[in-house]
Amino acid sequence: MKITLGALLLALLVSFCVHAQETSRDNTLNYRIVDTGVEDFYNNTSVISMPKQGEAFYGQDAQYKINIPSYTDNGDGTITDNMTGLMWQKVMGEKMSFEEAFQKAKALKLGGHHDWRVPSIKELYSLILFTGRVRGQRAIEPFIDKRYFNQPLGDPRIGEREIDAQIWTSTEYVGRTMRNDKTVFGVNFVDGRIKGYPKYNPRTQRSNKMYFRFVRGNKDYGKNSFIDNGNDTVTDVAAGLMWQKADSGKEMNWEKALEYAENLELGGYSDWRLPNAKELQSIVDYTRSLQTTDSAAINSVFETTEIRASERRKQYPYFWTSTTHLDGRNPYSSAVYIAFGEAQGKMHRRLMDVHGAGAQRSDPKAGNKEDYPRYFGPQGDVRYVFNYVRCVRSIKQ
Repeated sequence: MKITLGALLLALLVSFCVHAQETSRDNTLNYRIVDTGVEDFYNNTSVISMPKQGEAFYGQDAQYKINIPSYTDNGDGTITDNMTGLMWQKVMGEKMSFEEAFQKAKALKLGGHHDWRVPSIKELYSLILFTGRVRGQRAIEPFIDKRYFNQPLGDPRIGEREIDAQIWTSTEYVGRTMRNDKTVFGVNFVDGRIKGYPKYNPRTQRSNKMYFRFVRGNKDYGKNSFIDNGNDTVTDVAAGLMWQKADSGKEMNWEKALEYAENLELGGYSDWRLPNAKELQSIVDYTRSLQTTDSAAINSVFETTEIRASERRKQYPYFWTSTTHLDGRNPYSSAVYIAFGEAQGKMHRRLMDVHGAGAQRSDPKAGNKEDYPRYFGPQGDVRYVFNYVRCVRSIKQ
């Protein structure tokens, strides 16, 4: 009888744990990922009508709505994000150095609050919307809700490009970019990207200056809570998401990435999808990098394929998202990726980490495999086009 009772209790405990993961209460979701705002559908070159299940390009960003952005203007210079529990500074001040920003945040008493801080990269990225659009260096529509937040442009009168209005965070790159530059991650809400920016001017060694948008509240935002489910899946309890533990193990273009995710059956589930940009960025581990931990920038609970890509150097893949990035002559032809290895570029004929592990950029959705990798833009960004996939599914709430 004791054995039977013990077995019964064990079975009940296992059942309870699984049920708890599948029905995460709202109050446990300290890291709720906010939707990208995308409502349109795209193929490789144009806007299309909504694909049906089984059709090409089914499963892209607009197919799946998660936590719809919701803000409250508090009327005192602050904006509350009703999804994340974070409160934001509505209007940023002038550009300042990294060190000055921490002093400013400590002294800030905006809205009668005294606990302002410099946001992490994950906190700041929660505000990005991929309804924005840019064409190279020319701003068209910001990648942030301009009804609630100001977003200045770079000033051409002082030699800046319109896209030179980046916002820094408290997250410093654990490696180095370019030619051994100390680097701080920032979000560019003018061109819709994450990259690392040199903390100091490489020539003068004076502190570079960027914009900052201060934040307060929900200090747990951006902190993952991973559980290895023992069935080739990993649950992030904090975000209410379940992930494919190992990646696709092979590279593919964007259309094939969508198809791969929609057809995946893993861990007893068949409702997998290609993650949107904000979902995939949520599992970047900015304390890890190829340079410092000899690993991908992701928690060690995950398995990531090591590749030998450009110039046969050790590297970890870029990973596709379901999100189209509206940039360039044809704004529909590129999709967002996250670099879990070095965000490489070739400058002065030298391949180097130009943006930092955990950067978010975009690649053409399709191309001839023999034509890649190629190098593009002022930092010679490596374009692979054939990237890897790590699928996600939502846990029922």
